[in-house]
Amino acid sequence: MVDYSKWANIEISDDEDETHPNIDTPSLFRWRHQARVQRMTDQKVAIDEHNKKSSEHSKKLTETSKKLADAERTGCGDVEGLRQALNELQKEEDALKEASKELEKQEKKTPWNIDTISKDGFAKTIINKAPTKVVEEALTDEEREERMKKFVKENEKELKHFGLLRRYEDSRAFLKAHNHLVCEHTANYLVVWCINLQMEQKTELMSHVAHQVICMQYILELAKQLEYDPRACLDAFFTKIQVAEPEYKATFDEELNQFKERIKKRAAEKYEDLLKEAEEEERQQRLGPGGLDPVEVFESLPDDLKTCFETQNIPLLQETIAKMDEDEVRYHMKRAVDSGLWIPDAKSMKNDTKSEEATTESA
Repeated sequence: MVDYSKWANIEISDDEDETHPNIDTPSLFRWRHQARVQRMTDQKVAIDEHNKKSSEHSKKLTETSKKLADAERTGCGDVEGLRQALNELQKEEDALKEASKELEKQEKKTPWNIDTISKDGFAKTIINKAPTKVVEEALTDEEREERMKKFVKENEKELKHFGLLRRYEDSRAFLKAHNHLVCEHTANYLVVWCINLQMEQKTELMSHVAHQVICMQYILELAKQLEYDPRACLDAFFTKIQVAEPEYKATFDEELNQFKERIKKRAAEKYEDLLKEAEEEERQQRLGPGGLDPVEVFESLPDDLKTCFETQNIPLLQETIAKMDEDEVRYHMKRAVDSGLWIPDAKSMKNDTKSEEATTESA
């Protein structure tokens, strides 16, 4: 359904080409939307069948009433049979009226959603069609990223302001005053901000910004379904959400909770990735002249050799090596040299270094 991409996605549907890389799905609500559409279709079929049946019954009732009146006036025809038929039709009419009331009751209980938001009765707002349908350009990933960076650079202050708003009426007023923010870029920026806040362990603030993400995604998805300019859907969405029935509010809250869980999961994954990158960077910095990691090499040494290197006891090292197999010694010592654990000419290198320092000082 709604893109938590885009959001959903938010996953971030796909229009996902426009979603930020950190958004795991561009359509956060797609599967819920499909289920709702099916329920709405079933409900419409039931209503259509009821209306058809009621129309046919009304026609029969009118015809039977007319036949009975003619029979009673002329004295010709099965008057008693027509009366019985009319009584049966009247009983059926009562049953149809009850069925009609039940259908109306069910329809009123149906939670308001992006597919019904524009129907008469939900709001007095008139949503105008966008003057022209915007056709998205075929952009490369680099161009999309550049466009996103430019949007954020120009609007970051306003984006954060919207993300921190708490009241629906304030959000509506702010977006109407800054209607250029009603777009996918805003949703994408807020999703990335949510991830960063969660990584900083600012869960409460993340939850608040996440609420604004869902509001934006509902507006965008509504516009997509109705093929309207998203800016034309602001009043309709905020009017409904402010007077939402319990069932609708529960659905909205469920979508919000699922989105926050996705944010927490994504933040944890990203944190793990950063740890791995830091560990790899540290490992690269440790590599010796032969490209081996001294930590990994040390862990692979026999316990006797480990003790020698830990204590930096040269006599003990010589004694230990003398007791070992020649090939094994050659293997371990070569790895020690390649990792920087052992410097064969350390003394001469030290002297060379002192000589260079002295030359530098005299110069």
